[in-house]
Amino acid sequence: MTMTINRRDFLKLAGMGGVVFASGLGYSAVRNGANLSEAADYRDFYFAQLSDTHWGFTGPEANPDAAGTLPKAVAAVNELKVQPDFIVFTGDLTHATEDPKERRRRLGEFKEIVGQLKVKEVRLMPGEHDGSLDHSKAFQEFFGATHYTFDHKGVHFIVLDNVSDPRARLGDAQLQWLDADLKKQNPNSKIVVFTHRPLFDLYPQWDWTTADASQAIKILSQHPNVTVFYGHIHQEHHHMTGRIAHHAAKSLIFPLPAPGSQPKRAPVPWNAASPYKGLGFREIEAEGDEAQYKIIEYPVVRS
Repeated sequence: MTMTINRRDFLKLAGMGGVVFASGLGYSAVRNGANLSEAADYRDFYFAQLSDTHWGFTGPEANPDAAGTLPKAVAAVNELKVQPDFIVFTGDLTHATEDPKERRRRLGEFKEIVGQLKVKEVRLMPGEHDGSLDHSKAFQEFFGATHYTFDHKGVHFIVLDNVSDPRARLGDAQLQWLDADLKKQNPNSKIVVFTHRPLFDLYPQWDWTTADASQAIKILSQHPNVTVFYGHIHQEHHHMTGRIAHHAAKSLIFPLPAPGSQPKRAPVPWNAASPYKGLGFREIEAEGDEAQYKIIEYPVVRS
């Protein structure tokens, strides 16, 4: 397969050192670089996905720059030569704490830092670190609803909440809401779902699942053009459930090991020789009339 890339992609890659990944109803291998001879101008738009910032985390073995990584990521996004139409954070904005006052302090600091983004349309959702201890009460005080929809340039976006219930469930009410929303859409609508936990059994032993994900997938599968972007697992990962492509994002605090690759889930230790290795964010290009997306992975800090 030949990877094609347009001029805007090339400018961004030249400026930030990204990696391109193509996703549609299937997906291709990761490729570096660009084929400008086959470049084309698409009627498209871009959005950026950042995930798992865990503001408030401390742990020098995992990330001695825990207080500096999120501001560096904000600066990196602001440096993109072409700014995205909007930005989405797919959960775990803050690190868990049992102190309600401290939880709100961390949420407030996170809000202040991301307020420095040039792009002001920022979509947020909780992760289990933000919401499972209080059913996302504090999150809602700062940022509003935990599940909602919005439309942008012909794409219908759905934000799902699979963290506020500590049992890692969407719940019957939200599933009914999802079903009702999709029934309002044209059968061939382009649907993008944002969520925190994976909507399939990636590795339940490590809490990398959603308890009632199969019900959500059954509802989503009624539409042919659905793509899911999520966080939680702190690494890039790509998976298919039928025709639905699922793409996990890297973390902005520490990477986690590959599913089941070691007995215990634990942060990958910080590598002083390659700082910020395994951390990053991505920008996603929606291509014109096609239900296809190009994913460009960026490091937090260029080496």
